[in-house]
Amino acid sequence: MEKETKAVLITMFEKWAGEEARSFVMQPPSGSYREYYRITGRTKSAMGAFNADLKENLAFLEFSKHFKQKGLPVPAIYDVDLDNNIYLQEDLGDVTLYGFLQGMRKGKGFPDELVAFYKKTLKKLVAFQIKGGEGLDYSKCYPRQAFDRQSMLWDLHYFKYYFLKLARVPFDEQALEDDYHHLINFLLEVEHDYFLYRDFQSRNVMVVNDDPWFIDYQGGRKGALQYDLASLLYDAKADIPLEIREELLNYYIEELSQHKAVDPDDFKRHYYGYVLIRIMQAMGAYGFRGFYEKKEHFLKSIPYAINNLKYLIDTIDLGIELPTLFAALTNVTESEELMTIGQRSSMLTVSINSFSYKRGIPVDVSGNGGGFVFDCRAVHNPGRYPEYADKTGKDEEVIAFFGKEPEMADFLSDVFSIVDKSVEKYISRGFKNLMVNFGCTGGQHRSVYSAEQLASHLQHKYKLNVVIKHVEQEMKRR
Repeated sequence: MEKETKAVLITMFEKWAGEEARSFVMQPPSGSYREYYRITGRTKSAMGAFNADLKENLAFLEFSKHFKQKGLPVPAIYDVDLDNNIYLQEDLGDVTLYGFLQGMRKGKGFPDELVAFYKKTLKKLVAFQIKGGEGLDYSKCYPRQAFDRQSMLWDLHYFKYYFLKLARVPFDEQALEDDYHHLINFLLEVEHDYFLYRDFQSRNVMVVNDDPWFIDYQGGRKGALQYDLASLLYDAKADIPLEIREELLNYYIEELSQHKAVDPDDFKRHYYGYVLIRIMQAMGAYGFRGFYEKKEHFLKSIPYAINNLKYLIDTIDLGIELPTLFAALTNVTESEELMTIGQRSSMLTVSINSFSYKRGIPVDVSGNGGGFVFDCRAVHNPGRYPEYADKTGKDEEVIAFFGKEPEMADFLSDVFSIVDKSVEKYISRGFKNLMVNFGCTGGQHRSVYSAEQLASHLQHKYKLNVVIKHVEQEMKRR
């Protein structure tokens, strides 16, 4: 986030709150590219949001206004500045349904209190799908107005290209495409004129005063009732026991029956078809974020998704033939490598980031509470010279520049000495994560070079995993 944008958000907050902003804290990133900041004053707090995608912002803001008018539990929007792609919204706290679930569960159990909260959530889901969809301006949906044939093909191709191909699962491409169209024809047999939340999973439900509130519905569109239900009950890492899923499915059907006529058997048959496409969409996301973007924590969801696939393959009969698709899915479930991918290494993972101080220090998402932050701004900066303006710390010209600079060599010598001590201690004690951040003015030359040098040093000296990310450069590529 640019300094000017931060200033606008703070001004927004102070105008709304009538008090000075005392803190401005970036929230841990999720699966999206949106950035959230908690802004706190003496007595009030709010969430500032930055999202470079204008159309997605328009969808979220339009839906929020509509749902509020319908009396549905969504955050209030306090102020908007579309020129800067930012808005200020109600702070619903930090407790997601996923966090609540993890705190309540002991082992594989699923307490009655948790079942009761899921039922509250499903009751609200029905209201969103039916009441929330009434009078909604679907022209604001982004990227598409309905979860239709095209949307389904996008999801299925997402699974094919970012999961099956990257996981090296063999399949006949044309035969798989034929099965995709057979599955889509089956899914479109049901009514699909309701509001479909699109990403209705436990991290997008907030627990506020023991009630469910909903966030991140900007991907919503018109679609079938079964999809969101499948998203919640087959949320991979929530790992809801099968008997609880069945109980919640029956509860949802009973609740829905109070609003419209429902054939339970037909609803369930198509529901499991939507479970299948939702699991594939999620696995595509895990593949994209994990295999392609090298974000290791997304890979940890794969074994949970595979267990869900096993259940579907072994027990569910959709009544349609999908031989190539199910052969590929069976190969996935029988892969020992994929089943252990999230736990395959007990080695220490060192996350190394370069960043710009203009945007702020990266947030640690490992749960380990952060690590080192090294300020590179005291080192001679090649960015001061025109010939290096379009280069980064990975380019040969910049590497040669630093090779002649004793300041950089001295700086890195000190860094290596400090980081090595922690790495050795972490390895000896069995710790799993360490984060090291390098910051400079633009996140382009000194920090990028330092991050690359530390990564090379650690990989040659120790047996560990290194994950490197150049935050500012990735933001520019978007």
